[in-house]
Order: sequence, then C-alpha cells, then structure tokens
Amino acid sequence: MGDILQQGRGLADQLIAFRRDLHQFPELSFQEARTAGKVADELARLGLAFHRNVGGHGIVADLPGGKPGPTIALRADMDALPITEQSDLEFASRNPGVMHACGHDAHTAILLGAAILLRAKQNELAGTVRFLFQSAEEINAGADAMIEAGALEGVAEIYGLHNLPTLAAGKAATRKGAMMGSVGRIEITVEGRGGHGAIPEQSIDPVVAASAIVMALQTAVSRELSPFEPAVVTIGSIKAGEANNVIPETATMTGTVRAFSDLVHVRLPEIIERIAVHTAQAYRCRAVLKYTSQVPVLVNDSRCNDFVHETIQSQLGDSQCLTAEPTLAGEDFAKYLQRIPGCFFWLGSGPTQGAEQAYGLHHPQYRLNEQCIPLGASLLAAIAAKRLTPES
Repeated sequence: MGDILQQGRGLADQLIAFRRDLHQFPELSFQEARTAGKVADELARLGLAFHRNVGGHGIVADLPGGKPGPTIALRADMDALPITEQSDLEFASRNPGVMHACGHDAHTAILLGAAILLRAKQNELAGTVRFLFQSAEEINAGADAMIEAGALEGVAEIYGLHNLPTLAAGKAATRKGAMMGSVGRIEITVEGRGGHGAIPEQSIDPVVAASAIVMALQTAVSRELSPFEPAVVTIGSIKAGEANNVIPETATMTGTVRAFSDLVHVRLPEIIERIAVHTAQAYRCRAVLKYTSQVPVLVNDSRCNDFVHETIQSQLGDSQCLTAEPTLAGEDFAKYLQRIPGCFFWLGSGPTQGAEQAYGLHHPQYRLNEQCIPLGASLLAAIAAKRLTPES
C-alpha cells in the first residue's frame, strides 16, 4: 500500500476542483440534490453500481473485490449550514445564507477520492467496500435515515473522518472509546399571564421565571453530576414578547445538552425537567419541557481504532498520528457505531504555519487547508485496502 499516498497526491487537482465546485453551491440538510448529482456522475464514470435517494439524497455505492470477504463501509457527509460566508475566497458560496462551514464539501471529495483509489485496486481486495455519501448530518438526522433505508445491511465495520481546522494539515488524531459527546435538544415553554409592564402585580411574568430557569439549570451539571462526568447544558435562544412595555403570556427557550457517557445522557432529561418545572412554579408560572435525544456518545471500537491508528502511522509516520482530545461536540456517525464496530478520526485541515489564523468549524470565516483532501482520500483508501487484504 506504499503507493496510495503518492496516488492520492496525483488526484489533488481533480479532488480540489470537485470540492470547490461543491463549496460554491452548498445545500442544506435533506436538500443536497445538486451535490448528490455531482457525486453520482463521478461514480458512474468509475463504473460503480450505486443507489440514489437513500435516506434523503444519500448515495450508497459498492465496490466488490476480486475475492470474497467482509463488507467495509466508508462514510462522508454532504450537507452545509445556514451561515453567511465571510471567507473572501474566490470560490465562496453563491447561495445566500448557506455555507460549507464544516467542510462537508471536502469530506465528499475525500470519499470520492478514496473510491477512485480503491477502484484501481479492486482485484486485490478480499471483500467489498461500501461508500456512504450521507445527507443531513448537521441536523443529526441523516445517519438514522440511511440506516432505516438499509445502508448498513451486510456491513461488518465502518470508518469515517472529520476535518479539524485546529489540527495542522498533514496530521491525524484517533481516540479509543468515547471520543465525542451525546447531543440532546431542549425546548422549554414558560407560561404566565400577560399584562401591562407598568402594572406587574396584575400579571404573572414568564420572562422573570425563564431567567431564573436559565440560572438554575447551571446546577444540573455543577451540583447533580460528578465532576468526573463531563456534561454541558446550554440555553442558546430565549424569545418572549414584542413590546418593551408589555409582559407577555409566554417565554420560550431552546438549548443543547451534551454528555460523555450514556448514563449521564439518560439522566439529564429528568434533572432538567424537574429544575424547569419547579423553578417556574416558584414564580407562579408553568413550564413544559420537550426533550429530543438526537445523537448518542460516539464510541470507537478499540480494535478498529488500533487498526486505524496503525494504518495512519504506516502512511504518515508516528509523529503525525496523535491521540485526540475528547470533545462534547456531537456527530451522527455515532449512530452507525451503535450498531457495528468502527472508528471515526480527525483529519488535520488547519494551517501548517503557526502564525496563520485558524477559524473553527461553523465559523463564517472558516477556511479549509486543501492539502488535507488528497491525504484524507489516501488514508480512507489505505484503511479499507489494508482491512480487505487477505492476510490481514
């Protein structure tokens, strides 16, 4: 497999051009029709059999090897975010208010590159490679939709990556066990009684109650969970009323809940509901919680993680493959890992010079170091090729 990196570098111009085209025309979750069409065109040129509209606009393509063996899946996400781009790139988004601020355009190009590299080695493979081009990761719905449509049927293991702009291009990072947090969405409605802002005693103010709930929710982590159990409860939006001198009938809040263990993930809804309901009662209001569990903790299989780590080291060298720090950011790749073994890893996509500014994921000025694209394609191809080598 020593030639995979060199072959990947040979695809750099093609894959970067493909990524830039996708970057100019980003599409939101479950709206990725153009993106999927571009992928389908390239897969057809490769002569791969594939299915479209899997779990939304998802595509599933199979590459059978020259010998029988297991089916190994590689996955990329394709959707963009509702963000107005401020990168000043020549190929910046042409779709107002939509941006590939998380690099899914690069992930799509990377998986396409892996398909090209593996197509050239098809007869050497003892098994099948399944390529999953997934919709709607950003809203934590695409993996479920793909699974329900049968994308994992017959798959033994799954592998994927995500670019990381705070890690220099040319590096990668893996982590055994829990790597990324669970994700829950909370919606709290606080009901009071409206009235004149100058006569508060004739009303029941839901704004004051909502403010108290925001503060009280901070104790869900600081006083009800062990300090050795990472978790976050964040209220991201509060909406109430329209006029400065009117006490509204209701106040609504939305937020996100993250945890790093399934036990905490299961406990948090009850804690949040109790705090919200009883705090509201103290202010003569009524609170109703809607809790949506979106993504479980992303847990890498230890054996698969060791395999990925060793493969990356063999391609890049020991110093370029790091141990990833845990994060409470979530990823719906965790849904696949609930069902079959696999590994998800970080691919460096940041500046290689320390003085350069690295904007994080979901930032309107986010920029991806395109050196990571041929490298990512080579790594995914190497993982699948090594896993499907007869003696491995």
